[in-house]
Formats: sequence, structure tokens, C-alpha cells
Amino acid sequence: MQQEKKQEHYTIKIVPEHGDTVHSIRLSARMLKYGAATLAAGALLFVGAFSYGVYSTMTAKSDAAEISELREVNNIQQEQLLQLSKKAYDLQQQMEELTQMEQELRRQTGAPAADDAAGSAADGEKHDGQGGPVIAPDVANVRETLDDLEQRLAKRRASLEQLKQTMRDQQTALVPAGGLSFGGASITTPSMWPARGDVSSPYGLRWGGSDFHPGIDIANDMGTPIVATADGTVTTAGWNAGGYGNMVDIDHGNGIMTRYGHAMQVVVVPGQHVRRGQVIAYMGSTGFSTGPHVHYEVRVNGTPVNPVGYL
Repeated sequence: MQQEKKQEHYTIKIVPEHGDTVHSIRLSARMLKYGAATLAAGALLFVGAFSYGVYSTMTAKSDAAEISELREVNNIQQEQLLQLSKKAYDLQQQMEELTQMEQELRRQTGAPAADDAAGSAADGEKHDGQGGPVIAPDVANVRETLDDLEQRLAKRRASLEQLKQTMRDQQTALVPAGGLSFGGASITTPSMWPARGDVSSPYGLRWGGSDFHPGIDIANDMGTPIVATADGTVTTAGWNAGGYGNMVDIDHGNGIMTRYGHAMQVVVVPGQHVRRGQVIAYMGSTGFSTGPHVHYEVRVNGTPVNPVGYL
């Protein structure tokens, strides 16, 4: 049996600076090799980890800067979108006002309502109930709103052209009969609103059927001008004890008479001839009244009729 090869060993001595006990550490060659390999592997791992850490840090900083830049760009785009949305809303409101003006013109001229006209409450009351989900504007719905406005604008233009032609036809039809002329001829048939405002009470039964209203009430601010709706002669001007307060009656001939009640002040006198559109009183709340308005009646041969047909 061959003699085993003698194992090599190395001794590490630790000598203190002040001459204390010397410590010795005896290691085999194999252990030193394993130790050196372990240290080398650890160093490699450290260098790799350190390099990866530096790379990750740099990448994170770059990504953070890019994200910050993207957020800034996104915020700018959102602000621009919000401004565009506000402009679209303003255009939408202006379109609604234009539509309401056209409806008012159609009522005054007796022309039929536009095909796309929205309905309103029969008693003229204003309602403001609103609801629905809260949805932030985005590119899609802003574009949809603008497309809708473009279509409505085209419809409004066509509708106004049709109304313009209707008014021309009415003027042509009335002038030969002497009923309407911008040259100063008499207009003896009521054909306009007596005042600006909201219809606060309609003609006919009201208050659950407990009262018959022989006219319409048009409410507005105190002192709003009230005008004659056709040429005629004032027959009554002053206080009425029957609930009308300060009142004006105008005889237009052919059995037609109009009445204007609850005035704050009357500015015409009995026997005075007035023209269509002339101020005859100022809106008030005299007599049986709950607030500033004008009570407007149209009577034919002494019988009240619905004034809507004469607006």
C-alpha cells in the first residue's frame, strides 16, 4: 500500500502591535483554494450587483424624467381639451339662444314651430331640474358635440330661411288688404306681445279648475313697458275695482278690444288714439295680483278669446 501523499498546510500568524500573544491559524492548501475561489466569486457578484444597481438607478432616473415630461405634456393637452370643451359649451348655449329667438319670432308671426323646436311647459313656468352621471370631457365627446352643433347650425340656417320667406309672404298678403304697411297704414288686428316676459298663467281653467282665466299673464320686472298690440282708441285708462287694478282698454274696431291690467302706471287717457307698439303703461302689481305682470285679454264682440292666436 502506497504511502498517502502528505497534505500541505499553511500557517497564518497574527502578531499584535504591542507584543501580546501571537495567534496562529493553520489552513490546508485545499481550504485556501476554496477560500480564494469564494472571495473571487463574491467579488464578481459584488461587481455585478453594483453594476446592475448603477444601471437600474440610471434607468429609473431616465424613466422618471420621461414620465414627468409625459405628464407635463398630458396636463397641457388636458388643459387645451378643457378650453376647447368650454368653447364648445359656449357655442351650444348660443345655439340654444338662437333657437329660442327663432321660436319667439315664429310665435309673433304665427308661423308654425320649427321641426326641431323643443317643447316648453304650457304655463310658461321655468324648470331647472338636472342630473345624470359625471363624465369628464374627452376628445371623443367634444368632437361629437362639435359635430352635433355643425348639424344643428345647418338646420337652423334652413329653418330661418323658411321663416324669412314666411314673413315675406305674410307681408305681401297683408299690405294689399290695408292691414299692415311699413309706410304708416293702420294695423287694427292685435298681432304682437304686449310686453316682454314669461307667461306665468295661461288662458282658460287654472288652479285645479277652480278659476277661469280670461287672458294670459306675462310676468317681468316692475316698470317693464306695456305696449298696444294694434292701432286703436283708448276707451278706459285708470283704476278698476274689479281686480284689474290700473287698467287700459283699447277698441280696435270690428268688434275687437284688448285689455291690459295690473299696471304700475298708465300713460294714456280715454279717447286717445294709439298706434301698434306704442307704450301705454308700465308693468306693476296693482289689483288682484301676486307680483309684477300684465294681464292681457283679447275680446271679440265682448267675449274673451285665447290671446295666443293674436300674438
